[in-house]
Amino acid sequence: MLENFIIYLASFIGIWIGAGLAIKSVEKLSRSLRISSFIVSFLVLGFFTSVSELSVGVNAVMVNDPEIYVGNLIGASLVIFLMIIPLLAIGANGLKINQGFQGLNLLVSVIVIAAPAILSMDGKIDRFDSIIAIILYFFLVICIQTKKNLLESVANLKKSQSTKLLRELVKIILGIIIIFIASRFIVDQTLYFSKALQISPFLISLLLISIGTNIPELSLTVRSIFMKNNQIAFGDYVGSAAFNTFLFGLLTLVYGKPVYLTNSYFGSLLFLGAGLLIFYYLAKKDHVISRVDGLVLLLIYVAFLLVEIVLGKASA
Repeated sequence: MLENFIIYLASFIGIWIGAGLAIKSVEKLSRSLRISSFIVSFLVLGFFTSVSELSVGVNAVMVNDPEIYVGNLIGASLVIFLMIIPLLAIGANGLKINQGFQGLNLLVSVIVIAAPAILSMDGKIDRFDSIIAIILYFFLVICIQTKKNLLESVANLKKSQSTKLLRELVKIILGIIIIFIASRFIVDQTLYFSKALQISPFLISLLLISIGTNIPELSLTVRSIFMKNNQIAFGDYVGSAAFNTFLFGLLTLVYGKPVYLTNSYFGSLLFLGAGLLIFYYLAKKDHVISRVDGLVLLLIYVAFLLVEIVLGKASA
């Protein structure tokens, strides 16, 4: 038991170090490109912190059980917008919506992130749905990079700046690798302690499936609050949730057959849709997610958990 506790503690320290390394490098990268850290984290961190969802998806396709990746991708976006972003808003005393995420970009982002839930409503996901999801994701990327002229900034870099940019990119990747390795140990040890303490397997699986693949995002929340740069974490969350839509489309194309949802995802789809609508309203209103707004979104997630627990017990 003591050995497991030491591993548990060391894993959290590893996540803290990895998150700090990633955040500092994103700050330097954004300064080199002369664009906001939100945009860099949206495109770079958003991709790398979705590796766990990609891994789950590939394995689901290999074992011929596509419902696993559908549920995981929808659940991951639900966790990001109804738990992780609200926690960041509460902990950072409000979350200012970055200029690159306002106006049309805000609306397009919400539509892109909601796309998997909307396309899954009829219980069937086919090639047409997957193509729509992929097109929507790239449309969002084009909207965001055009507003900030990201490609122009990269093209105008000098050779010395390019070397520095590459160095910071390597540090970001290293930081993410440290986070993922530590995250794996945290999930394993959490499972060990849940069995040792005889906690309900249903409750543990409900929390771990949704939260376990989002430990990198959670670690960025805590580290960002301490480093007082919540735009990096926010950019990562939006980027990660949007990239989940791309994975939704890509994995369905790779699977090559229509995916029929036999499990009941209606509750998750309903909560994600309602949560995104409320988030859009709050973000558009004052371009700030206040502590109160964060609490409202967090309460929606708590309601989701309670509904899932009650339904889980009823079906047991």
